[in-house]
Amino acid sequence: MSLVAIGINHKTATVDIREKVAFAPDKIHDAMKSLAAHSCSGEAVIISTCNRTELYSKTSNPRQLVDWLEKYHDLSHEEIAPCLYELTDQAAVKHLMRVSAGLDSLVLGEPQILGQVKLSFSQAREAGTVAFSMDKLFQNTFSVAKKIRTETDIGTSAVSVAFAAVSMAKHIFSALSQTQVLLVGAGETIELVAKHLQDNGVKTMIVANRTIHRAQAMCEQFDAKAITLEQIPDFLAKADIVISSTASPLPILGKGMVEKALKQRRHQPMLLVDIAVPRDIEAEVAELDDAFLYTVDDLQSIIEQNMASRREAAEQAELIAEDQSHQYMAWIRSLSSVDSIREYRTKSMAVRDELVERTINKLAQGGDSEALILELANKLTNRLIHAPTQALTAASREGDLHSLEQLRNVLGLDKD
Repeated sequence: MSLVAIGINHKTATVDIREKVAFAPDKIHDAMKSLAAHSCSGEAVIISTCNRTELYSKTSNPRQLVDWLEKYHDLSHEEIAPCLYELTDQAAVKHLMRVSAGLDSLVLGEPQILGQVKLSFSQAREAGTVAFSMDKLFQNTFSVAKKIRTETDIGTSAVSVAFAAVSMAKHIFSALSQTQVLLVGAGETIELVAKHLQDNGVKTMIVANRTIHRAQAMCEQFDAKAITLEQIPDFLAKADIVISSTASPLPILGKGMVEKALKQRRHQPMLLVDIAVPRDIEAEVAELDDAFLYTVDDLQSIIEQNMASRREAAEQAELIAEDQSHQYMAWIRSLSSVDSIREYRTKSMAVRDELVERTINKLAQGGDSEALILELANKLTNRLIHAPTQALTAASREGDLHSLEQLRNVLGLDKD
């Protein structure tokens, strides 16, 4: 049996297809059990995110996994087959390590995928669909992902607008946990900004949005306060950081509004990050002494530099994944050798026990001890050298010099 990975991701399929093969969180436990039951080994792990669905199992027939996936989602082979990739043994191991380290992500080096892989593995353990070698694979994979993040700069540079905005704030304020933040807008970008801010210890956030209902829905996730856009002047002076991203055709924060807030703050500095297009904050705000305004263009140049840095780090990360996948496969091969040694010893011991028992019985019947010991030695020797002798004879007869050399080496015939 081989380790097999069957998958589909953002590189091989459109969103429509990816949605069709995704597994709902409340169904994945039973799905893993079902897949395990259809594989030769009874082992299965399913990783399912918005950008990928991957099946990992040990099987001698990879088509079983494809058939199961098609049947589970009621999809035709013609519809799904062109989008699938199939990887075996070391290629599958290396792929899993690359995925977990963010090397195969839509955004190079993004950290969320490691948590998603860990969750999938945890669910597989709960479902009872992982055994010793698969458990070892995933534990190794998590160590490799950590090693890559520790020894390379793959995850240190901001490569999304939201992450770049928060990273900029971190450079200006030594402790984000002590800052108050005003977020303008309640779309996906601002929600991601809020998540990054929360991860960096920010406790006080205000979310301003055109519709209070949408702002309140987002605020529940982050223990933030929701206000309308009209209320911004009442709260702006309290904000150390303002990050704005709306779809407004006209600026929401003007120079006069910010100037008034700065006076109320007694000219304590304020960082304003405008990641909207068109702009939410008037460009003239940058003329104010205590206001530090950055636009999406400023962030984009940072992102481009950081992407180049990540690509450089990815080259180091690839070498680590390659090396560690080799090490895992060497460990798998060592398990096979352990099994072979155990089987060889067991078989040899059985021959010994059989012949010794016969000799003891003959001795008990009054047989000549010296003759019986010699007979035991001859029979034991003949039985143990029978298979190697046959192999040597066959290799010599067929002129297979490579096999003959290997056999002589194994049997110690070329040693002093």
